[in-house]
Amino acid sequence: MPTQNYLFTSESVSEGHPDKVCDRISDAIVDLYLSQDPYARVACETLTTTNRIVLAGEVRGPASINKAMIEDVARNAVRNIGYEQDGFHWQNAAVDVYLHEQSADIAQGVDASGNKDEGAGDQGIMFGYAVNETDVLMPAPIYYSHNILKALAEARHSGAEPALGPDSKSQVTLVYENGKPVRAASVVVSTQHQEGVETEEVREIVRKYVTSVLPEGWMCPEDEFYVNPTGKFVIGGPDGDAGLTGRKIIVDTYGGAAPHGGGAFSGKDPTKVDRSAAYASRYLAKNVVAAGLADKCCIQVSYAIGVSKPLSLYVDLYGTGRVDESRLSDVLMQCMDLSPRGIREHLNLNRPIYERTAAYGHFGRTPDEDGGFSWEKLDLVDSLKSALG
Repeated sequence: MPTQNYLFTSESVSEGHPDKVCDRISDAIVDLYLSQDPYARVACETLTTTNRIVLAGEVRGPASINKAMIEDVARNAVRNIGYEQDGFHWQNAAVDVYLHEQSADIAQGVDASGNKDEGAGDQGIMFGYAVNETDVLMPAPIYYSHNILKALAEARHSGAEPALGPDSKSQVTLVYENGKPVRAASVVVSTQHQEGVETEEVREIVRKYVTSVLPEGWMCPEDEFYVNPTGKFVIGGPDGDAGLTGRKIIVDTYGGAAPHGGGAFSGKDPTKVDRSAAYASRYLAKNVVAAGLADKCCIQVSYAIGVSKPLSLYVDLYGTGRVDESRLSDVLMQCMDLSPRGIREHLNLNRPIYERTAAYGHFGRTPDEDGGFSWEKLDLVDSLKSALG
């Protein structure tokens, strides 16, 4: 029997964290290309440091997209986050663009031709996960970690908390009893702030947002509530620490509560199964749990570069299932074409919908009317119930 009483911790980082600045810029470049050509190919990596932004990678898209446009998109992403600091300013930072044409060797494996369907953009394994701990079927520790930082960011953007800066991190440890989260054991929040703001003042600002996010009665003991535990946090963002695309893959997914295949999402168009198949796996797992077929579900899929069909599909219901796992695996394959083309078409992924995913998690979000977060829909529930009785 698995342990039923334990502590579990997850962390989140804000849109102003150096790595998340890079994720956002990379995804903004993906959106730029997809807005002009839904079938453009993008693999864009970003590095940020003190007043410098460097973009590198491979693209295939309209020749009308030039370096000036790419630079403008990068600057706008930084401006929208809110960086207007001496060490990192959207207007003053140097922007270096080193994007070039996609490798012909990769393109030939991905492109459809003759009787060959579109292949996967790389080999790899991808995981999707859902659990009935929260109303969005996400693990509770990462769910609350994200929401604390989202609340702080919204207050900063609205002007309600002008003392706060863009860079912040959170960490929530929850107490599980009988396998269910019941309260917070500790909460850690580190947030950038203006010069001259005392630590105690920051603590009280943060406190009201933490208590508003956590369920009533869940607040941790006072001596386990840590706000800026090192003290002063004025120098932040890429001026305080260099950032890179794709370094927060656990923050982006399930906070460590589920396996991860190792591939990052941001900066990649939907032919890259690192991104699209992870979205599809989450979609299937979420619908399984929402259909009441299990309390918890993990799905793994795998691919070979240039090959359209998935090499495997594995389902683990952690002993909470109300259906046979092998039968469920067969039904899932019938409900959704898990080829790269099938995933893109089913979830309608060839749209400029990715910049919004770059902070506060790719999962547990509300589907947007324009197709954003389509992988969070529950439109397979009835089909699954019907197929599995």
